[in-house]
Amino acid sequence: MPRLLLVDDDEDFLRMLGRALARRGLEVMTASGPEEARHILDEDCVEFAVVDLKLGQASGLTLVQDLKTRCPAMNIVMLTGYASIATAVEAVKLGAVNYLAKPATVGDILATFHKSQGDEVPLMEDSKPLSVDRLEWEHIQRVLADHDGNVSATARALNMHRRTLQRKLGKKPVRE
Repeated sequence: MPRLLLVDDDEDFLRMLGRALARRGLEVMTASGPEEARHILDEDCVEFAVVDLKLGQASGLTLVQDLKTRCPAMNIVMLTGYASIATAVEAVKLGAVNYLAKPATVGDILATFHKSQGDEVPLMEDSKPLSVDRLEWEHIQRVLADHDGNVSATARALNMHRRTLQRKLGKKPVRE
């Protein structure tokens, strides 16, 4: 039976997704934070992991890097409610096989583990350009990632008042 490590700080989501994945034939181990996840992997490696991007005050990106160091053959999917191009690129660079925005179905999650290659890239003339609001969101997320999540440093880099940046970060990503 394939084993999967599920890491999310939302206890209800963790329990619900854990049960759904177990019904699909996986042995699921759950952790509500990075330390608990590392403790589980001290015992043995698992084949798969689903890691939330924001784990309380910790970053799932740091955990992805640590998981790949401990278990190089592990397939990791980053799951987040705060999707951005910058964090998706960073997650893949650190070793995640894919990056999904919440809400993602159990089928979506399982399908990402079994892809041998990425999705087909749409032709540029078939895709519509991003909105200005979405581009702003992506840029803020990229600068925030460059400053390791430090809001004050990000606000200085963007020449923006810290409170304005915090309001923008408190909003959900703009739909494309």
